[in-house]
Amino acid sequence: MNKKIYIPQAGFSLVEIMVGLVIGLLATLVIMQVFSAFEGQKRTTMGSADAQTNGSIALFNIQREVQMAGFGLPVFDTLNSPLKCDPAPTVDHDGNGATPNIGMFPLTITDGGTAAGASDSIAIRYSLDGATAKGGITVKINNALNATTSGLGVDNNLGCNNNDVVIVSAGTVCAMTRVNDADLAAVTDRITLVSAAGASNGASLACMGRWSQFTYSVANSQLQRADASSAAATPIISDIVNIQAQYGVSAAANSNLVTNWVDASGGTWGAPTVADRNRIKAIRIAVVSRNGLLEKTNVTNTCTTANGIVNNGPCAWDDTGLDAAPKIDLSNDADWQRYRYRVYETIIPLRNMIWSKNTL
Repeated sequence: MNKKIYIPQAGFSLVEIMVGLVIGLLATLVIMQVFSAFEGQKRTTMGSADAQTNGSIALFNIQREVQMAGFGLPVFDTLNSPLKCDPAPTVDHDGNGATPNIGMFPLTITDGGTAAGASDSIAIRYSLDGATAKGGITVKINNALNATTSGLGVDNNLGCNNNDVVIVSAGTVCAMTRVNDADLAAVTDRITLVSAAGASNGASLACMGRWSQFTYSVANSQLQRADASSAAATPIISDIVNIQAQYGVSAAANSNLVTNWVDASGGTWGAPTVADRNRIKAIRIAVVSRNGLLEKTNVTNTCTTANGIVNNGPCAWDDTGLDAAPKIDLSNDADWQRYRYRVYETIIPLRNMIWSKNTL
């Protein structure tokens, strides 16, 4: 007779299954919390890296162009230095009445004011083509050379081209205009200008090539660059939220020692006289870039400098024992404290002003 053997079967009870589910859920919860924390840290790190890149590129672009400020301006004429022009002339640099005239001085800071979110702007002027072959060297106007023909007689018209911007200076009396006809093929050197204002016998004339102006500003959290020949500014770098700039000024125009840093505001430096303007030897700039990640809690607090400047945002320079640093105010955005920021700053000498010390 065959004998049947019964093997008992066993499994998980309902209680054991529930305990297992709870353990699994707890493990999943821990894993998700670790993943969430890691992902948040990764996004913060990547956003900070982007802010670092954007800020450094923005400062590089501004610095590179500021170093060109005044290039092509005839700063070595000791007799008729254009930097002594009073009043300082302006010029229709592109022959387009729809665009504004531009000035002669290499650089101008426009103070953004004291409102929340206010940012400065920087206008830089220089010759795009190195003031042609003359390199900004002046020649003398000698009308006697051209008594029977049209145009102005000059010692030498080599390097002047049609539509070049020119500056004519005689002491402190100056005018800026454009070349209508350089007349390079003529036997006698002569130049015909769009306007002959100020072109007296013995005055200095310098062809400055394509004298241009470019302005850096901040709008809609973007660094913008505007060409004076264009109707609109062009955004070039994102997540730039503020620019602050100051003039570095000397005690006298013929000194290159910067003794003070001043905002471009107030009665003196908001609209400086020619004498004060020639004391400007450098600028210092702070560019504020932002991490685009909006954090869940506040991660940035107000910052107060040693001189008592309260910044609704990060501080710029350490102004301990120095002139007060410019104020950075980002509170126009209600969530400004939930962002992280980077500040990039530098000092840029105005080389063409420094080189002209002996003419001032």
